Amino acid sequence: MVSKHFYERQYNNCVASMAATEQDAPDLSQKVAQHYNQLEEKGVDKRKDSRIFYLRNFNNWIKSVLIGEYLKKARLSKPRESELTILDLACGKGGDLLKWRKGRIDQLICADIAATSVEQCEKRYTDMLERNSRDRRPQQIFHAEFHTADCGRVRLKDVYRNPATTFDLVSCQFSLHYTFESQSQAEVMVRNACESLRPGGFFIGTIPDGYEIVRRLREADDCSYGNSVYKITFNDKEDFPLFNCQYSFYLEGVVDCPEFLVYFPLFVKMVEQYNMRLVCRKTFADFFNDHLHCPESRGMLARMHTLETYPPDAGVELMSSVVGDYEHAELKVRQLEAEQTSEESSADRGRRPAKLGTLSKSEWEATSIYCAFAFEKLADDGTQLSVDDNPTPQASKRKAPEQYSAEDEPAKARPRL
Repeated sequence: MVSKHFYERQYNNCVASMAATEQDAPDLSQKVAQHYNQLEEKGVDKRKDSRIFYLRNFNNWIKSVLIGEYLKKARLSKPRESELTILDLACGKGGDLLKWRKGRIDQLICADIAATSVEQCEKRYTDMLERNSRDRRPQQIFHAEFHTADCGRVRLKDVYRNPATTFDLVSCQFSLHYTFESQSQAEVMVRNACESLRPGGFFIGTIPDGYEIVRRLREADDCSYGNSVYKITFNDKEDFPLFNCQYSFYLEGVVDCPEFLVYFPLFVKMVEQYNMRLVCRKTFADFFNDHLHCPESRGMLARMHTLETYPPDAGVELMSSVVGDYEHAELKVRQLEAEQTSEESSADRGRRPAKLGTLSKSEWEATSIYCAFAFEKLADDGTQLSVDDNPTPQASKRKAPEQYSAEDEPAKARPRL
């Protein structure tokens, strides 16, 4: 992991530097909004043709597990049968609507800077209501409101239908780093996330891991690095201001716009001003390994087609044609077959060959630049209201690719294509 000292000089002198940053930095938020407004809305069938189909499913699995885990915690920290109210910050096109439905929430507020995305999100919601009304046994679906607003400039509390609304959970997925274009934008975003949370509520999200991004930059020959599915480019390798630390990020078919590094200790300090405490920060690699053996989370791996089957089934091509992208999976398959050969009896000789679920190395390199986080709102007297089963966020060792394929129960874990 890259040393925190890369940022310490800027942190110690931040007051003076941030004032200059606010004045000199161009506003790129509208460029980001335009990029996401122009992204084509593709159906499920077309997504299967994407080179990063499994990477996107993996990221979606991370979000599903994170959201499910903290919805349960939020529900446990309030009286039984109480309603759950959620704020989806930077909601995009509504990719998490089904997660909220499965989480049996009661009220949802969605906000995003991209007007077209908000319109599509609302349409998804109305389509969900219509399909539900036609079911033989319609279910109770949450109420929702939708707002087109720059979450880094607008105080959302002023645009809610009921400004006194309090939230049990606030979720901001793959978006918060855009507001680190400036101190003022980051502060407004953090305020929107925290000020209306009830005590015992949670603020969760996913962001690029600044340490990992800078570590890879330091190891690169120049100011750019990546592979066949992603690319990150900086202007230089030495200057990392706390705000407006801009880099260009490209992800195959999904992202091609400027982003901004988040120095996580600073982010924590900003959130703590709202009587919050950090309860979880994990890289995607650590998050995956920590939840892999939970039956519920493991079951979702197959249902969400999170991992690619290796070797592929007959007539199915691997997603990546890059030489060496599946070396880790091939080594693991050989290991499993060797173990089977040494353990099997003559009666077992005809059983099916070993298969496992994995990601290509290119996809893993792209998704492993992210981390997940969770904060809890404390009571006014500083008392923790939730049940704490992970009191101290700890970094575990990042495992090699051949270790994070789902080889323990390959028949159950691999995607059914």
